[in-house]
Amino acid sequence: MCTRPRLAVASPNKSVWLNTGRALWFELPDTYAQLSSGELSERVAETIVSETRHLDAEKRGEVDQQLKAVGVSKLGFKAATLCVRKITYEADRRGYVQRGRTERQHRRVGMQPAPDTMAVLTGYLPVEQGVACYTALQHHANTAVATGDGRSRDQIMADTLVERLTGQTHAADVNIELQLLMPLDTLINPNPDKDTAAVIHGQGPLPAELAREILASSRGRKWWRRLFTAPSTTSTGSGPIVGGDSTRRHFDGWLGQLIRLRDQTCTDPYCDAPIRHLDHIIRHSDGGPTILENGRGTCERGNHVREMPGWHINLIDAGLLGQPHTIHITTPTGHHYLSRAPDPP
Repeated sequence: MCTRPRLAVASPNKSVWLNTGRALWFELPDTYAQLSSGELSERVAETIVSETRHLDAEKRGEVDQQLKAVGVSKLGFKAATLCVRKITYEADRRGYVQRGRTERQHRRVGMQPAPDTMAVLTGYLPVEQGVACYTALQHHANTAVATGDGRSRDQIMADTLVERLTGQTHAADVNIELQLLMPLDTLINPNPDKDTAAVIHGQGPLPAELAREILASSRGRKWWRRLFTAPSTTSTGSGPIVGGDSTRRHFDGWLGQLIRLRDQTCTDPYCDAPIRHLDHIIRHSDGGPTILENGRGTCERGNHVREMPGWHINLIDAGLLGQPHTIHITTPTGHHYLSRAPDPP
């Protein structure tokens, strides 16, 4: 019986590497030769593969020859990228325009956790919109520096981005809902040697000292919500989440939020996708109650696939007596998996 891993581990995408290797060997021989000899950097070679992926083998080979002829290996990365795009555009102008129109439908914003309590906010935008946003932030930063602002340009741009998106007067004045996944004593009676880290949902631990600083310095609105935990079976830390304050002003659906906080990612085997759907372990159509114990977080695909014949999900531990919420999943192929909610801090 397998246990679903709960931590996302960054691993290379082997299929991407394989496709890149095939393209270099079969369709981009000049690029491969320059890469093998050390004339061309791996980063530029990957850019050439990516920017020419839509071309057929014949046109891709022609672009490969032209890039060698213009000396792409002697250019810096930015200049090399512009050169590749120019030659690729000339090889298939209509296709380039059509792809540009289609890709604009995929504009989006994303966020990923970063080391040291930071986060990476990204925007996948049409190029003219991306340039306009960045230029506006740069212009504001240059003006602020010229008037004696003591922050660096990067800090000013980052703070301005937060202020303009949230409408806050100052970037640090974020509205806060403190979900007490750390003992109350950690907040009121700090002890650097014993403090338990708080947790920001979907992002990871936040040191208790930083959590206290944010609460003390932010002028934004603050909400407090207690999360109830079962007794711990270990000498330190808390037990699993078993309940919480059901309401707060301007917010509903706390039960769903509690399930998301407990499960953090999709509960399907080996899936670390964000939770999009909340599923009844015992189906609602079969009389399953809409309560914390009978809920689980899933990605969209996981919720739909579960309805196919052969999938069975059973509750093993409701997570009320010191153990994490645990379910047993049986797939149509007869494989069995245990899926446990991650341990609280």
